[in-house]
Amino acid sequence: MRMPAESLREKLTDFLSEDVGLGDVTTEAVVPAKTMVRAHIVVKEPAVVAGLFEVETFFEMLGVRFVAKVKDGDEVTAGKVIAELEGDARAVLTGERTALNVLMRMSGIATATKELVKKVRKAGLNVRIAATRKTAPGLRYFDKRAALVGGGDPHRLRLDDAFLVKDNHVKIADGVAEALRRVRSVASFSKKVEVEAKTTEQAVEATKAGADIVMLDNMTLEEASETMRVLEDLGLRGKVLVEISGGVTEENLLDYANLKPDVISLGSLTHSVKAIDMSLEVVEARTQK
Repeated sequence: MRMPAESLREKLTDFLSEDVGLGDVTTEAVVPAKTMVRAHIVVKEPAVVAGLFEVETFFEMLGVRFVAKVKDGDEVTAGKVIAELEGDARAVLTGERTALNVLMRMSGIATATKELVKKVRKAGLNVRIAATRKTAPGLRYFDKRAALVGGGDPHRLRLDDAFLVKDNHVKIADGVAEALRRVRSVASFSKKVEVEAKTTEQAVEATKAGADIVMLDNMTLEEASETMRVLEDLGLRGKVLVEISGGVTEENLLDYANLKPDVISLGSLTHSVKAIDMSLEVVEARTQK
């Protein structure tokens, strides 16, 4: 999953413009023109690295040579040099914060995702860990790609990716079955249809009405367990994918995963991300005459 090159460059240009304003006044005052540098990007804590492709594109736009020393998805220890840069000092320093912000956020999401994926795999469970649309505005692509790099599932990128009938849709349509009927009347065969269920009864109704996926939304462990049991007893479990979402944390993840849903999605992967600490360090500078 990669954004088209032209669209990515436009995004990165916007990020840089937001940071630079009318110019990097400090760098222009301190750093002579035609000064060249070599620099390293260093990770200061254990992490799963994500964002190298995007940051390489960013520095190429600035005319700076960027050489990744690891790959997106690699697990690294504190102190690891993940990239080397060489080029105009003013370009490197002006782009420093924008590049680090992208790398730090994406690596934070990838690291958190990988930890959860490892947890369920270690328990012998084949449950997908998915992100949600609870992303920072303007950062949807970067957040979703980071989750993918961390071994997770990106879920829907946009509202047009799939049908997801939520509680407000159900209220307006006056019921799950009617909401599904309306969706099916316009849905292409190529679009999946998911229904958010807040009760066991809604999950059963959605499955019987032909939903492809049922999301058990904000159910307690006991409620989710009962819903899974009822779907099994009615012979419906094999007819629908089950997603559990809402109220899942790192601490109770395995409790929900042991119910054997197909997917567990967590908004916390993106809306409460802890960025990975990184720095850009100049290791050599020379001024050309």
